[in-house]
Amino acid sequence: MKGLSAEIPRIDATDELLLREVFFGEGQGLNYVVLCNTPPSPTSTTHISSVFQDAADELTASTPPLANFRLIDCETPLPSEKTVTQRFKLDTEKRPTIFFSGKVGPPKQIPTQHLKTGRMLVKLLRSVLEPHAVKIESTKDLKAKCLNQDVCALLLKGHTPERYVKDAVKGLLRSHPDVTIASIDSTTMLVINLEEKIPEFKAGKHRFVVFRKVSGGLEAGGEDGKAAEGRLITSILPMEEGEVLSFNSMSNLIATAEGSGGNKMKKLSSLPQVKTRTKKLEEVERKKRERLENRESGNTKSTTTPNGAFGSASTENDGSKEGRRAERERRRQEHQKNNPNYRELTPEEKAEKERLRRERMTEEEAKWNIAPEDVPEEGDHLDDVLYDDDENEDDEEEDIIDIDDGEEVLDLD
Repeated sequence: MKGLSAEIPRIDATDELLLREVFFGEGQGLNYVVLCNTPPSPTSTTHISSVFQDAADELTASTPPLANFRLIDCETPLPSEKTVTQRFKLDTEKRPTIFFSGKVGPPKQIPTQHLKTGRMLVKLLRSVLEPHAVKIESTKDLKAKCLNQDVCALLLKGHTPERYVKDAVKGLLRSHPDVTIASIDSTTMLVINLEEKIPEFKAGKHRFVVFRKVSGGLEAGGEDGKAAEGRLITSILPMEEGEVLSFNSMSNLIATAEGSGGNKMKKLSSLPQVKTRTKKLEEVERKKRERLENRESGNTKSTTTPNGAFGSASTENDGSKEGRRAERERRRQEHQKNNPNYRELTPEEKAEKERLRRERMTEEEAKWNIAPEDVPEEGDHLDDVLYDDDENEDDEEEDIIDIDDGEEVLDLD
């Protein structure tokens, strides 16, 4: 039986549900590779392109198959009364006329330079239809492609990935189709607000972390009547330092984040941001990591800062966001300790306090503003209103310089 090709099914152009699945990926969300082919008649036979048949034989043999191969008459009118050629602007003069569609999007015709042999078509289809890890290059990419997804796994590469790492990522893409797999080059990029919560960067070492969205999103609202989603909040579950990076370890971490182990996730107070790696940023992240480690260990001994000043190792205010936050927290704890009857204000009390503060500001502002009745008439000098005439005359007499009292005057003539 080797060498025999399986019969390729034909799409019924009158089945609207099937057409929507093939063209737009509705229903099961599969990918399709379709050949425009005229059906046989009692007096004629149909010919299937050998390039299309060879690609179908190779790709349908994989488990699971990369795509479903189908035939369709591109000149038969669809329910919309347009043909497939008219609806998707296919060029039937380029033979064979082959397009791919489904989960990857509406039909896209394959250029003829990829249709010379079956192997060339297979290579193109693998590059287009096989799932790939999302490449992160900016904060915008990180938020839109990873953090805004329900679950996202991020590989922070310490150098060019080895073959076993690439194979493990491909396995994750197949075994976790609903999870976004992303990667970022840690040798040139630094993810602030995340680095201190995962194992420290070491050249040549890869790191792995899973994000799970808690609430909110990036939708600002106002478009098509959609409401704003609120601030995006996410949580993380990093791979522990020293754990071997493999398909099993990464898959187990993703399964933990997706399943009942989600209570191990740590909520992030600030969203991570992608920055270009510099020595200055590396030093800032190192200090943040030290403060976090000291806070967790309860170490509050005084240490010497780089500029020679003494401060608390866990609450040192170095001017950074984390340092200012630690200083505020230290003062808050000290205030609560010195005031046993201290209690937090309710939201209503805070709102009333803010209202009274604004009233005082308005009153103070009114004292410094010039009332309308105090404004001088048009044409009057402002000094005539603010000062008395006698005072002005005295000032003018003092400002007059008498040059005839025996002083020598330089004659410019």
